[in-house]
Amino acid sequence: MSDDLREVAPDVAKDIYLQQRWDDLSEATLKTHRYRIEAFVDWLEDRGVSNMSEVDGLTVHNYRVYRREEDGLKKVSLQGQISTVRQFLRVLASVNAVDPDVAEKVLLPTVRKGEDVNEKRLETGRAQKALEYLEQYQYASRPHVELLLIWRLSARRGGIRSFDLSNFDDSGDSPVLEFRHRPETGTPLKNGKWSERDCVVKSESLAQTLRDYIDGPRKDVRDDHDRAPLLTTKYGRVSLGTIKQDMYRVTRPCMYGLECPHDREPDTCEATRHDKASTCPSSRSPHMIRTGSLTAHLDAGTPKPVLSDRADATEDTLDRHYDQASKREQMFRREDFIAEDL
Repeated sequence: MSDDLREVAPDVAKDIYLQQRWDDLSEATLKTHRYRIEAFVDWLEDRGVSNMSEVDGLTVHNYRVYRREEDGLKKVSLQGQISTVRQFLRVLASVNAVDPDVAEKVLLPTVRKGEDVNEKRLETGRAQKALEYLEQYQYASRPHVELLLIWRLSARRGGIRSFDLSNFDDSGDSPVLEFRHRPETGTPLKNGKWSERDCVVKSESLAQTLRDYIDGPRKDVRDDHDRAPLLTTKYGRVSLGTIKQDMYRVTRPCMYGLECPHDREPDTCEATRHDKASTCPSSRSPHMIRTGSLTAHLDAGTPKPVLSDRADATEDTLDRHYDQASKREQMFRREDFIAEDL
């Protein structure tokens, strides 16, 4: 340990890091980094570390073991946590708060191909059942529109939350939905300006449902930046958390008439409660719905370059994270392109 290192407390170091990365990271990524660094800082303080100059390679090793064994983090989650800690230490080294060698000695967990994939998705059949139920019993409600947008457009929840009324262009022969990156007014897109795109609404059922939602259940409100959101609550623009909870609720099998695959009784199952839908093992998050949608598009023969542009995902990302087809499903996809006789 160098004698000329500055004395910087862990909580002060956290603020230095976040200030340094403010211009480099998106709002969502900065939030993730804040959470990860706060966890590390809390752990340091619980162990009596009052000065970041005390942190060395063994400290980070012990933290890695703690997160794996005590917190039960999976390898891919642990890799993300330790990667951020390494970036944290690099920034602190730049302001002479930790030994410069510490960050370079940090080893990341090795994640093999396939280990970073969440294989849960909303299957096509279940998506159709849920949409049929909503069409009949909750037509043009906000959850109905949210599920349609995520499923039909393979969109992220941040993307559908970003829509203003004006981003639904219904003036031409085919309606269009416009994804626009507006971080300064609270609706950033995942990949910044690169995420901006226009998507034609080919489904007439989606277009008409949007019209009926706008003319009916949608609250005529403004958000905190005086914009008119497409998806609203009585308080303004719908939140990311509300979209997530809405999707958990509408993807429970018991909601749309399927028998519970977990042998639970609806009268006693806590997942039937409005605020406990996420505890149903079969409920699906917006990300899992997007995964199912992208897989369904690939199964239907949509070329990857087309799907990549429409869904704002690289072809490599589609292969690694979103293509959840079985080996047999992948075989059927290739059938039309294989010559019978050569």
